Amino acid sequence: MLTLNTKVDHAEKIDGELKLPYELREKSRLRAALTSGEEVAVFTVRGTVLRHGDLLRGDDGRVIKIIAAPEATYRVDCTTPLALLRCAFHLGNRHTQAQVGDEAGKGFLRIRKDPVLKDMLAGLGATVTEEEASFEPESGAYGGGHHHDDGHPHNPLAPIPLRQKIHRPGDKS
Repeated sequence: MLTLNTKVDHAEKIDGELKLPYELREKSRLRAALTSGEEVAVFTVRGTVLRHGDLLRGDDGRVIKIIAAPEATYRVDCTTPLALLRCAFHLGNRHTQAQVGDEAGKGFLRIRKDPVLKDMLAGLGATVTEEEASFEPESGAYGGGHHHDDGHPHNPLAPIPLRQKIHRPGDKS
């Protein structure tokens, strides 16, 4: 079985693709299958999030490209930037991962499918549309860089304290 364990910035040749939903791209230990069907083991540094387009080198030198798989999401659209900002605020207040997007100069949010959040957003005046789409949420203030569709890395929103323990919902005490 191919073991993928080294993130690389570029490669002259891509030897395969690994299509994963966001939930699996957050895991540091994972058994999966390439689009070709070959089984792989992924071992990354704890806290690494694999983004669409990332490259991983395997123990045999092959390079595999990460593909963000479409998954069940809600797209959140508003009639004004202020209304969209209100929705983003309320999602952030609930520690909800959200993707910030722009299409034809109009901003939108994308979140994982959650009927309770859908009702809240509709109550704020948003149009919430169910869609199968790649989910690439913002990494947050302490999450490190994030590659947007423009391909340019973005730095964290705030300095990262050296000894900061960041609690995530799935962490054990």
